[in-house]
Amino acid sequence: MERKNVIKEKSFAFAIEVVNLYKVLAEKKEFVLSRQMLRSGTSIGANIREAEHAQSKADFIHKLSISLKEANETEYWLDLLHQTKYLSEIDFQNIKPKITELLRLLTSIVKTSKNI
Repeated sequence: MERKNVIKEKSFAFAIEVVNLYKVLAEKKEFVLSRQMLRSGTSIGANIREAEHAQSKADFIHKLSISLKEANETEYWLDLLHQTKYLSEIDFQNIKPKITELLRLLTSIVKTSKNI
């Protein structure tokens, strides 16, 4: 039986939410900030997928460190979209805990991987 990869699953689910949120923001004619959020938000999972087939431990840590940076950037764009009223309170309260969790998980994985 294949072991569940929680970070892979959560980052993919998050990417789907980011894409759907981008569609909502596009309807509001907000393209610049939301495009940045779309790019960084979908990049988190893409780099996690790349890390699955890393060539070395250093490559694995590097890919996950990029995911961590992208998650941090995504949190910035979400906060900015919320503070500028493009992102509703409901949408923000729905997605904010998910990016916070991804940041926590990635930070933990990177730190643990560096210490092994």
